[in-house]
Amino acid sequence: MNFTPHNIVTLGGVVVGLSLLVWEIVTWWPGAKQAGKPKHLLRLLPFTAAWLYGMVLILSAGGVAGLAADYSLWGSSEIGDAVLAYGVGGDSPEVTRTSNLALTAGGHAFVVVATVALVAVWCKRRGVNWALLRAVLSGICLGLSSGVAGIAGYVLSPVVSTAGDAIVGLL
Repeated sequence: MNFTPHNIVTLGGVVVGLSLLVWEIVTWWPGAKQAGKPKHLLRLLPFTAAWLYGMVLILSAGGVAGLAADYSLWGSSEIGDAVLAYGVGGDSPEVTRTSNLALTAGGHAFVVVATVALVAVWCKRRGVNWALLRAVLSGICLGLSSGVAGIAGYVLSPVVSTAGDAIVGLL
């Protein structure tokens, strides 16, 4: 088995990310008639915010936060590769998009503030919120992928960079 290098997502990593996303949607699903009601959609808001945070976090190429995201992506890709190889007899090609986007200085500042907010939510609950952890890991796994699974990460990078630049006054 070949080990995946850093900041590269394999099909196994995408499978892990999509599996975590499907887990959350299935456990949230209130039924066809109730799914569109604001009360039920609001229950998805923390997961969605943490999912998008995971996508932005994997775009942070350096530092401790980037290293943690990188190791999480590597581990998820390895687990997914093993499931594909030994579980269903498939292979796991690399599916990283060819144009890797980087955050600006303001985007990195935005990631730091979002990290503080996420840690505050975790500390407020006095325990690990596994749904948020699943969301962040799913976002990390899908943030660099090509195709439909990685579109949010591709769109999110310039938005976060511009917002961060505007907030800290770099524009």
